[in-house]
Amino acid sequence: MKTKLPVGILGATGMVGQRYIQLLENHPWFEVTWIAASDRSSGKPYGEAAKWRLDTPLPERIAKMTVSPAEPDAAPKIVFASIDAAIAREMEPKFAAAGCAVISNSSAFRMAPNVPLVIPEVNADHLRLIEEQPTRKQSGGYIVTNSNCTVMGPVLALKPMVDRFGVEQIFATSMQAVSGAGYPGVASMDILDNVVPYIGNEEEKMEEELLKLLGNLDGHAVKPLAARMSASCNRVPVVDGHTVSLSVKLTRPATREEIIDAWAEFRPLAGQDLPFAPAQPVEWTPLVDRPQPRLDRNRGNGMAVTVGRLRPCGVLDWKFTVLSHNTVRGAAGATILNAEMLMSLGKLEPVAAAGARA
Repeated sequence: MKTKLPVGILGATGMVGQRYIQLLENHPWFEVTWIAASDRSSGKPYGEAAKWRLDTPLPERIAKMTVSPAEPDAAPKIVFASIDAAIAREMEPKFAAAGCAVISNSSAFRMAPNVPLVIPEVNADHLRLIEEQPTRKQSGGYIVTNSNCTVMGPVLALKPMVDRFGVEQIFATSMQAVSGAGYPGVASMDILDNVVPYIGNEEEKMEEELLKLLGNLDGHAVKPLAARMSASCNRVPVVDGHTVSLSVKLTRPATREEIIDAWAEFRPLAGQDLPFAPAQPVEWTPLVDRPQPRLDRNRGNGMAVTVGRLRPCGVLDWKFTVLSHNTVRGAAGATILNAEMLMSLGKLEPVAAAGARA
C-alpha cells in the first residue's frame, strides 16, 4: 500500500494493547495514530502511562504519543480493542455507532447473533454478519471479534478434521499460560509450584465459542457445529503459550496418516497475501515430547499452531496436543489478521475514507 491506514488501540496500556503496539510496528498496511486507555492514563505520554513488559523495545514514536481518553470523537475509524468485557459492553457499541470498525479481542459480543466471531482460516465467510448490525446501516461502523485465546489453537487444528472427516465429540483439557490473565495476572504464591484448576468462565467460553467458530453461516445467523464439547481449563506456571490436550470422535473413520495430511494441506489463505497469515497455519511435529511452549510457541512468528502426539484414544477415536501463542495468535495477532481479512474484502477502506471526510 502507498498510504497506510490510521488505526487506534483501545486499551493500549494492557498486555494485549502492548502486543498490538509491538506487532503493528512497521506493519505494511496499518499505522498506529491514536492510543487510548483508562482515565488514570489519559493525558500522559504512553511511555509514562504504560509499564512496558515485552521483549522488544517500546517504539520511541509511541512512547512520546499522548494517551487519549477512551472516547470515539478523535479516534481513527479503525480501532483495535482489548478492554475488560464489562467495559466493552458499553464502550464498543459507542465506537461502532460513531462509524468505527471495532476489531475486538474482548469477549463481550462474541456470542451475539449479529457479531462475527472469526478466525480467517476457519470461517471468514461469517464476516458477512457485520451487515446485520444496525450501526452498519446508520454510520458504517461495526464490531468484529476474535476468539478466546485458549480456543484458537484447537479450532485451527479441528477445522481440517471437521471438513474431511466430521467431528461428533470433543474433550479438551487446557494448560494455560499466566500471560492469559493479563498483568499482574496470577499472584506468584498462587502459581509457582502449582496448577490452578479453575479459570473463571473459561470453560464456558471454550465450549460455546468453538462450536460457533466451526459452525456454518445459515442465512442471517450461525448454526453451531453439531458436536458435543467438554472442556476443563487449568492455569499453569508458563509465561506464554497455551497447551490443550484434545480427544475427538470422528463421523467417518480416518487413519493417522490421513489426519496428518489434512493438517499439512490446510492452507485456506494461500495466495491472499495477508501479512499476518502464516504460510502453514497448523504445523505437525513428529517428536514424541512436543509441542512445548518454550520451544514451539513462536512458530510462524507466533501465528501458527503446533500439533503433536497424535495417537489412538481408548474412549473416542484420536487424541493429540495443540499449542498456540496466546497473546499473539490468541489475541493481538488474531485481531490484526481479522483486520487484514476485512481489508482484503473491502470492508475497511470505505470506513477509513468516511472518517477522513468527517
